[in-house]
Amino acid sequence: MLCFKNGAEQATIALSDRAFHYGDGCFSTARLRDGRLELHDLHWARLQHANERLGLHADLSHILKTLQLIAQADEQATGTVKIVLSRGEGQRGYSWPQHGADVWVFYYPQAHVDFKYDVIQSGVLEQAIGLSMPNLVGLKTLNRLEQVMLKQEADQKTWSEALVLDIQGKIVEGVSSNCFIRINDSWITPELRYNGVHGVMRATILTRMQQSGITCAQGAIDMDDIPNIQSLFFCNALHPMKIVSHLNEKPLDVQACTELFHSLQLNQIH
Repeated sequence: MLCFKNGAEQATIALSDRAFHYGDGCFSTARLRDGRLELHDLHWARLQHANERLGLHADLSHILKTLQLIAQADEQATGTVKIVLSRGEGQRGYSWPQHGADVWVFYYPQAHVDFKYDVIQSGVLEQAIGLSMPNLVGLKTLNRLEQVMLKQEADQKTWSEALVLDIQGKIVEGVSSNCFIRINDSWITPELRYNGVHGVMRATILTRMQQSGITCAQGAIDMDDIPNIQSLFFCNALHPMKIVSHLNEKPLDVQACTELFHSLQLNQIH
């Protein structure tokens, strides 16, 4: 792993960094292929939106500088990149420091693996997530304790991914993914009005569905609709499609998902 702060390689993080004390910041995780960030524009837009919404005032040009440094060291640089905006070092207490946020880039090199779909067994988790402060809805903040607790439950049930409900009984997403569901032969994805993360792969799939003339609604999906689910898949920036073959041991239609994968050419992500 390589770590950079504001374009300079780092080996340590300050003890007073607010990312550690308060989860004060946001992040985005992306795939790097041959020195290029896949879905670059969507990741950039997500970080820029969070940067403005959270009042971080980070200089996002440090991201490009860091990616250039990585590419200069290895033109075929391939792996995973995690970009973190932290409000940086500050005094004790919640008040903001009077400086712009720091831009951290963590690079995890690994061999390139083509985008493909996986087929998994899954279920619905018992723990529910809460409703977010309106200004935080959709943002991928550093406050991920809900996901940590959910992942623990999923691991105990040996599910690599699982459906997550909120306290109102609405389907929101997966533990670390968005989800698409087919009910009554129609596709729908949770609207994410009160919680959840506005994922870049979710946005990509919605755009490609629209371009392909495939209807997909964005709306509320109640827990009472779960028995009617015909097909289900999860998606995030690292995995375009995790198809669920069995949900709470009930068989689902995998073919509808594989056909969608090929129709949308999700093996070709740039």
